[in-house]
Amino acid sequence: MRLAPSTHRVVSLVAWLAITFAAAAMGAAASVRSAEFYAALAQPAWAPPSAVFGPVWSVLYALMAIAAWLVWERSKSVGVRGPITLFMVQLVANALWSWLFFAWRLGGAAFAEIVLLGVLIVATAVSFWRVRALAGALLVPYLLWVTFAAFLNYSVWQLNPQVLGS
Repeated sequence: MRLAPSTHRVVSLVAWLAITFAAAAMGAAASVRSAEFYAALAQPAWAPPSAVFGPVWSVLYALMAIAAWLVWERSKSVGVRGPITLFMVQLVANALWSWLFFAWRLGGAAFAEIVLLGVLIVATAVSFWRVRALAGALLVPYLLWVTFAAFLNYSVWQLNPQVLGS
């Protein structure tokens, strides 16, 4: 039994939301008690309160999933293996950052990894843009937030070498 095209589209969107939020859950597993840890760290004056991160990341993960879905929807007419592979690699890198920073408290490694994540996001956005411009554009807020997070990671790491390594 074949699904109607509209049903197939909904199912694939739900699948991309599930994949993307599964990566979010993997990262969240590393930061279960991160609010206490984060609050105890010396932070720059421009650091947002920890309550901001959850809502921002929820929106960003939804945008990421929609972008991947838009690319996936073009798979019959355009080759999307490369862009989708990049997307999956950057999802893994995204989840890994929480483990490096919050669980393993490796500020320098987390910073190096978030820089790599930024490069992966740029590559993913460009490859998505080539398939469907809107998909690439939907990754721009994610790139901006990760860039901000990289500056924050670096600053917090430098302010807390005794906790996050020197």
